[in-house]
Amino acid sequence: MAYRKKKPNKKPWCVLAAAALLLLAAGIALGVLKPERKPRDEGKLAVHFLDVGQGDAVFIAFPDGKTMLVDAGEEGCGSGIVNYIKRAGYEHIDCLVATHPHSDHIGGMAYVIRNMDVKAVYMPAVTTTTECFENLLFAVQEKGLRVKKGEAGVKPINADGVSAEIIAPVTLDGDNLNNSSVVLRITYRSNSFLLSGDAGTDEMDSIVGDISADVLKVGHHGSSSATDQALLQRISPQIAVISCGSNNEYGHPHREVLRDLKKAGCEVYRTDRDNTVIITSDGSELAVRTAGSIWRNTE
Repeated sequence: MAYRKKKPNKKPWCVLAAAALLLLAAGIALGVLKPERKPRDEGKLAVHFLDVGQGDAVFIAFPDGKTMLVDAGEEGCGSGIVNYIKRAGYEHIDCLVATHPHSDHIGGMAYVIRNMDVKAVYMPAVTTTTECFENLLFAVQEKGLRVKKGEAGVKPINADGVSAEIIAPVTLDGDNLNNSSVVLRITYRSNSFLLSGDAGTDEMDSIVGDISADVLKVGHHGSSSATDQALLQRISPQIAVISCGSNNEYGHPHREVLRDLKKAGCEVYRTDRDNTVIITSDGSELAVRTAGSIWRNTE
């Protein structure tokens, strides 16, 4: 559209605004400028049980914007986890928790540390000689971080109305790393979540305090060694999430666990069938939705 040129100091505001909009649009199109991305669940507690195949990875976004990642699947899952978190609108992880040093829980963690702004790392005081564990320690060292003890009584997150408390391990089992798992109880007002890593019933029985929860991340991918009727009675969950891989070699989840969960009246979600499971809380009510798979690199 043609128009008569005027003196710069008399250019109408509408022309300036239009030009600014055109420049902004061009910048976005060229990737020079990026529109601000707000988290979908801003102001709520959002717990993302990521589908990482036969492994565990749970991303938690707290109402105040703080974040936590509990485990990171096998080594090949790191990039998918980082991409998922960034697409959700987050560039940082305030608390990174390795429940125990098995590859299906820490394999992708070195990649996460190297490619995100990680503030603190929590691990139980047990070690192993595997390559993936050594890679994790190297990544921690490279970023100038120090490992904080993941043990009962530690509260990585503790603010008004919301907390994430480590309630186990109470004691360490050097012969069984599963039974040295970090167990987290997350609360937001009247709602609570229990993330039990691969803790067996022996470790869970060692916890003296309150382990009740509305949502249970079923221990050890649905293994019968981690869940029984007595434990479910203590927890009394409404919703249970099982993180496991399709047709895995261990037969997870075990039939007796599924039977016990049904008897307990739990609504059961499984990452091998439902992919990523996202449970949000406004402090009183829970909402569930599903998303794509990190493992299969789908949206």
